[in-house]
Amino acid sequence: MLAVRKRRSRSGAKPRDPERTRGRLLQAAFQEIHHSGFRSADLDAILANAGVTKGALYYHFDNKEALGYAVADEIIASRVRQKWVQPLQNAKNPIDVLIRIVQSHSQKREDVQRGCELLNLAQEMSGLDEGFRKRTARIYKDWHDAMAEALREGQKRRVVRSDINANETATFLIAAWEGYAVLGKNSQDPRMLQSGKRSVSRHLELLRPVPVRGRTRTRG
Repeated sequence: MLAVRKRRSRSGAKPRDPERTRGRLLQAAFQEIHHSGFRSADLDAILANAGVTKGALYYHFDNKEALGYAVADEIIASRVRQKWVQPLQNAKNPIDVLIRIVQSHSQKREDVQRGCELLNLAQEMSGLDEGFRKRTARIYKDWHDAMAEALREGQKRRVVRSDINANETATFLIAAWEGYAVLGKNSQDPRMLQSGKRSVSRHLELLRPVPVRGRTRTRG
């Protein structure tokens, strides 16, 4: 720890607006990692895009790995919470909410080509670095748990089929959606993601209870 403090004091003075500088670094690092992957991410490109010095970088982060961890913890986790977790909290009908989320996903060619930021990082780094594996696993768990809990609440309100397993269904939905993200990125074709939207939405529709039709008795 002492060595880190000494290195930080030599590498640069405290930025004038530390929080703003740190935020710019995280956003620039996120964009670079999403575009190039963590291992190929260029620190000089991150500094240039953030408009900060190397001293400012090392004032906030000990190394590239620490910067990557912060991107996962603060940027990627936040994006998943905003898109998937928060809308499901206290949702009256989780199926309606999930279909809206799926249908709202960008089909811009550049977004499809870059793929899912969480999936990209998990695929690249989970087998190489335990810190990244734990972080991406935690984000996936938060996503899964929010979806499963919303489905269970929907079952209580009888807007979700009672015969489904909420945990297994949540796992399947995440796997299906992320699978289409991989296929879209690999094919570089927005039509693949459009197909995924239709398929996942159709599956969600099947989670609704089947209306009970009344029977008319005939008198003999």
